[in-house]
This record gives sequence, C-alpha cells and structure tokens, in this order.
Amino acid sequence: MKLVRLVFQQYRWPLALVLLLSISSGLLSVGVIAFVNQRMISTHDGLGTALWQFGLMLVLLLALASGASLSLTALGHRFVYGLRRVMVKRLLDTNIERIESIGGAKIFASLSSDIRAVTMAFVQLPDLIYGTVLSVAAFSYLAWLSPSLFITTLCWMAFTLGVGWLLVGKLNAHIRALRESEDKLYQSYQAVIDGRKELTLNRDRARRLYEETFDTAALRYREHFTLADRYHGLASNWANIMVLGTIGLAFYLANGLGWAPTEVAATYALTVLFMRTPLVLAVAAIPAQISGRVALDKVESLALAEHHDSFEVAPSHIVGNWQTLELRDVEYHYPAQGDEPGFDVGPVNLTLHRGETVFLMGGNGSGKSSLARLLSGLYRPSAGSILIDGKVIASGDWLAYRHLFASVFTDFHLFSQLLGADGQDADAVQVEHWLDQLHMKHKVQIGAGHLLDTRFSQGQRKRLALLLALLEKRDILLLDEWAADQDPLFRRFFYRELLPIFKQAGVTVFAISHDDQYFDLADRLVKMESGQLSELQGDRRDNASRDAVEEIGGAYRLENVSTL
Repeated sequence: MKLVRLVFQQYRWPLALVLLLSISSGLLSVGVIAFVNQRMISTHDGLGTALWQFGLMLVLLLALASGASLSLTALGHRFVYGLRRVMVKRLLDTNIERIESIGGAKIFASLSSDIRAVTMAFVQLPDLIYGTVLSVAAFSYLAWLSPSLFITTLCWMAFTLGVGWLLVGKLNAHIRALRESEDKLYQSYQAVIDGRKELTLNRDRARRLYEETFDTAALRYREHFTLADRYHGLASNWANIMVLGTIGLAFYLANGLGWAPTEVAATYALTVLFMRTPLVLAVAAIPAQISGRVALDKVESLALAEHHDSFEVAPSHIVGNWQTLELRDVEYHYPAQGDEPGFDVGPVNLTLHRGETVFLMGGNGSGKSSLARLLSGLYRPSAGSILIDGKVIASGDWLAYRHLFASVFTDFHLFSQLLGADGQDADAVQVEHWLDQLHMKHKVQIGAGHLLDTRFSQGQRKRLALLLALLEKRDILLLDEWAADQDPLFRRFFYRELLPIFKQAGVTVFAISHDDQYFDLADRLVKMESGQLSELQGDRRDNASRDAVEEIGGAYRLENVSTL
C-alpha cells in the first residue's frame, strides 16, 4: 500500500508500534472467540471465574483496538499535515515556467481534492488494517480448528476474493477517470469566477460555457462517480453475502458430510460472524485507499521542485554592490502548443547601469513581458548568460539574483501583509511616507502590519502594489505598464515626481511603458519587436517620443469597421 509505505518512510517506529497494536488486537479478538468456545460453551464449570476473565479480555481488547485506531488516525493526520506543507513549499520553490505549464486549475485541484482524498484514506485506514489483521488471525484459528474445513473454506474465499478483485479493478479505473474529470470541473469553476464580468454581460457565452463546458465535465464526473459507487456497492455486498455463505458451507461439510463435529461448525459460524463486520468495513475502506493512491500519483505528476525546508537565500558575492547588469546573447523559446506556434525571444543584449531609468516599449506580443521575466530571473534563459559586473550568474546564484528585484507586473497579486527589507515587518514611518506620496493615505487602513482592505479600483490597487515593492527596498524596480490604469493627473505625478525620487534614491527602474509624452524622462529607451531588442537613439528616439504608437508599429486602422 502506497500510503502505508510513505508513512513508514517518515514515521517508521510510530507506525511499527501502531501495527503491533493492530496485530495484538486482532490476535486478542480471536483469543476472545477461543475463550468463549473453550470456557463458556464447552464447559459449565467455573462460569463465574470465566465471566470476569472474559470481561478483562474485553477491556484489554478495547484498549488495544482503540489505541491502534486512535494512534493510526493521529499519525495519518500528522502525515497529511506534513504532505500539505511539503506540497505548498514545493510549489513556492517551483520555477514559474513549470507552474504556468501545469495551470492553476490542476494545482488548485491537487491542493484541495487530492489532499482531501489522502485525508479520507487515512481516516478509513484503521478499518482496513484491523479488518485485514483480524481476518488473517481468524483464518489461522479456523485452520487450527479443522484443516479440512479450512481448505474448502479457503477455496471458497479465494473465489470470493477473485470476483471482488475484478470489481475493485473496475472501481479503480472509474476513480482514476473521476479524478481526471475533476480537473475539468476545476477549470470550469475557474472560468466562471475569473470571467464573471464577461459572462454577466454576455448571457450567450454564459449559456455555452454552462451547457458545453461545465455540464459536460459535471456529467462525466457524475457518471464515473456513479459507476465507482456501483462497483463499490457490488464488492461490499458480494463480500458480505459470501462471508455469510461460509457459515452454510461449514455446517453442510460438518453435519452433511461428517467432516467435523457440530461444535466445530458452531465455532466456525461464531468466528465468521465475528469477523464479518470488520471484513466488510475493510472492503468498504478500499475505495478511499484507491482514491488516496490516485491522489498521490496526481500530486507526483505535477513534477514540482524538490522539497527544501529553508527559505533562506544563500549569499552570493556576485550580486553585492553591483554596478552593471548585462544580458549577453540571452534567448528564450516558447514551445508550440497545439495549433499555436512557438515564439522565440532573442538573442537579447542589454546592459543596465545601477541607478538609471530605462523604458521599454513594444507592441503586443513583441516579447516585452518575456524580457521582463528573463531580466528578473523568473525565466531561465534557453541560451546566453546574465552577468553582474562581468561575472556570470551561476545556478547557485539565482535566488540571490532575484533578490535584487521588486516588481509590479500587469497580472500582479496584491498581498495584504506589509514587509520591509529581508522579510521584516515594514517600518511604520516608511509606510506612512509612501502612502502619502501615492495619495492613498486617507483611503487605506493599516492594522497589525496589514492592509485591512484591498478592495479598490485597479489603479489604486496598483499604487498599493507599488507601495509593497518600495517597502522591500530592492535595488531594481520592475514595472510592467504600471501607469496604464492611473488617471492623467497621477500619471503625470508618477513620471514627473516619483521617478526622479526613485532615481535620487539610487533605485534602478526598468519600466515597460507606452506613455510617449514621458519618454524624455528615461535615461535610455529600448524597444522590443518580434522578440528582438534594440535601443532607440537620436532621431529614432525623437520619433518615438512624438508618436509611440506609430513607432511601435501597432497603429490599428479602422479599415474594416463593417466587420464589427
């Protein structure tokens, strides 16, 4: 069993103790049956003494069974807690390309559904272990009572298990298909939540999404769930009926064919009835174990980064008091996906000097955001090198290199916690200062080092995201079309007032911008076009400053208005 094996790797001695308790409780359960047969049925002498001995055995059995069950449940939840922590830490350590290729829906499904499936597997694992141990002990006792009856009974049970195995195989297939359907369901949920504005405005799109995407996934989920429950019910009922059939078989062989005395057949019947409920519970626990195994396989298929406990960034002599940052012949390749062609960025050559302000312009799909991700170390170059003061960034330097950057991308997430340099709580004076500079002081409430409310307009949310970036006090500030959602007055304030403050503080600013009227404020102006980078100088820069849209090559002519 995969779950037990994983737990054994991490908690070897606690699990060994739990298994010892389970085995002891199973053996004692059979001992109770033997005691009843020898002291309370076969003889009538000393029943008073036998009764209190029987009571002591029951108390001991209660202690052993409860100890095994409670210990295994606690150990299981401890394992699930550790699994959840490890998975989230691995997710945090996984490179962004891998996360983007997996997709948010699959990640959310694993964090919720798969972890829940593993939890339920452990909740029902005590029933499976106890039922298995008790069955083995009971069959051993039956073999000791009458070898001939046991051999026939064993053949009967082998036939029962064979049919049950086929049913469980069908159950396993539908549980795996069920888990695949669940990914599709999560994708539909994400589309409904993320596209709520568009779906509210366009009811036809909402209907098509509901009927063709969501309903199809939900129907497949229902079908596989129904079939899984069906095979589970058949397996449970089959085991129950065949176990009861063992009683009739034992009496027929004993009384009809004379293979054993009636007392032995009665003990057979008592033992089978005693193990019937635990055995059925063990069979009932099988679907949860299959789901747990499928969930673990699904988590492993994500191929996240290896687990490391530490969040510490190893110091690097390369990224100390740097003066120049160079991208030398850097390339990046987006592979083709389905009908969509791939896209190549580079080779890119760019040198940034500490404290300068650089604007990047370019049309949609030109590779601007890809360059920003390459520059900040979010993407690893497919070819070429990144150098700090002439020294190449090696594999062990990437975490320290990324520590140079604070960013506000177009798809930013606004966190509520205010952090300063090196992950410490932000200085309250600095928070007040930058809130005042960003014209948000009278709009934002702060409590216990957190933003108490982040429900603002997109432009105001971007100001708060910039606040978080500034509080981190990184060397390089990367802004991806940050001013696009600002009103004209604050946009002018940002370019004319804030950028000079950043420059005076020695912050290197790398900003993707289309605001041609402010290009004169940049120390340098570079342009991306079809994945290639060039620097605009002289007349080219002057032309870009007069008309950025035309220079980018993104002027959209209304030649086919009738098609709208």
